[in-house]
Amino acid sequence: MKRIRPIPAGDAHRTTMFEIFFDLVFVFALTRVIAFMAQPPSALTLGQGLLLLLLLIYSWGPYLWLGNLVRADVGPARAATLLAMAAIFVAALVLPDAWRQGPGSVDPPLTLALAYLVTRAVQLVVLFWASVDDPPLRSTLRFFVVPVTAAWLPLIVGALLGGVAQTVLWTVALLVDIGGSRVASIYGPWPLRSLDHFTERFGLVLIIALGEALIAAGTGPRMTAPTGASLIAALLGLVATICLWWLYFDRLAPAARQSVLRVPDERRSHVAGDAYGLAHTPMIIGAIYVALGIEQVLGQLADEPSHTARLSWPSATALYGGATLYLLGRLVFRRLTLHAVHPGQGVAALLPLLLLPIARPLPALAELALLTLLLIAVTWYERRIDRRGEPVEPARDVRP
Repeated sequence: MKRIRPIPAGDAHRTTMFEIFFDLVFVFALTRVIAFMAQPPSALTLGQGLLLLLLLIYSWGPYLWLGNLVRADVGPARAATLLAMAAIFVAALVLPDAWRQGPGSVDPPLTLALAYLVTRAVQLVVLFWASVDDPPLRSTLRFFVVPVTAAWLPLIVGALLGGVAQTVLWTVALLVDIGGSRVASIYGPWPLRSLDHFTERFGLVLIIALGEALIAAGTGPRMTAPTGASLIAALLGLVATICLWWLYFDRLAPAARQSVLRVPDERRSHVAGDAYGLAHTPMIIGAIYVALGIEQVLGQLADEPSHTARLSWPSATALYGGATLYLLGRLVFRRLTLHAVHPGQGVAALLPLLLLPIARPLPALAELALLTLLLIAVTWYERRIDRRGEPVEPARDVRP
């Protein structure tokens, strides 16, 4: 019987419609984390939400690499990806109750943990299938499978115990998974066949995550047609999101791609994995926190007059801290690709968090206005730096 072989992705491979569909389901899961953190926002739910975001992002990442190795929209790879899509969808449905153990037939924490295991197991099976005729890839997988499977036990036990134990054990599971995978990639790097496909997938997920801030600005909790202060807040949310988009997609993303393209083939996988894998994670998480903050502003304005509506400390921290996280991730990305980061850019990235104690006593609308003005100023400053036209070095491998 003839064995079904994977169809390799070529050097010119681009993101397929099927992969975009998969990414939409993944981003739907990210938005459900907003629902979890918004009930109501607290330091604990923000921290637990961070765990959930990391859980989702690091279950999605290997599917990007898979689509870069073989055609994910054909044959067994497509069937496996559809199975993973179903698991992520189930995870998204139970995410708002991720720390609530119920007496019903569906236990949300355990269901979420099992859904995560399904996505990871499917990844491993398909990757091993794709590596039958690729000894270097098979060697990489032998390193990769150890931390991935080692994280499953604390994940399941944490889901069964619940409460503080769940938080602690899920943190351990993520540290084992993420840290172990990073160490494994040093000894067995993933092959990178199409840089265009790789950069497109990361960019698409980031822009969809930014779209969640627009959705929050356009709807918000308990809102119908916005009027007065709510309309101003929605427009401010739109302008803030445009600034976040501009800071990455206008000039930085194309320049970074060209820089990575100039890296020798044998090092390109390392450089791209560091720059996109490391830096885009805080950018995606930052965009989700900003969306949560905008949603909370609109919610407060819907309940109280604009001059008395104020954000809680957790909500304000999500708004301003999310912007800082996005800007810092952007600087890490710039440093790893263009090797051109000015001291002023570092100060600008930290400004939202530094201004948080000043913004906190202000009405919610003023808090959002202050952050929006700051992002406009940062965007203007970045454009001045870009206009200088200073030469940048090709991206380098930062690993030891």
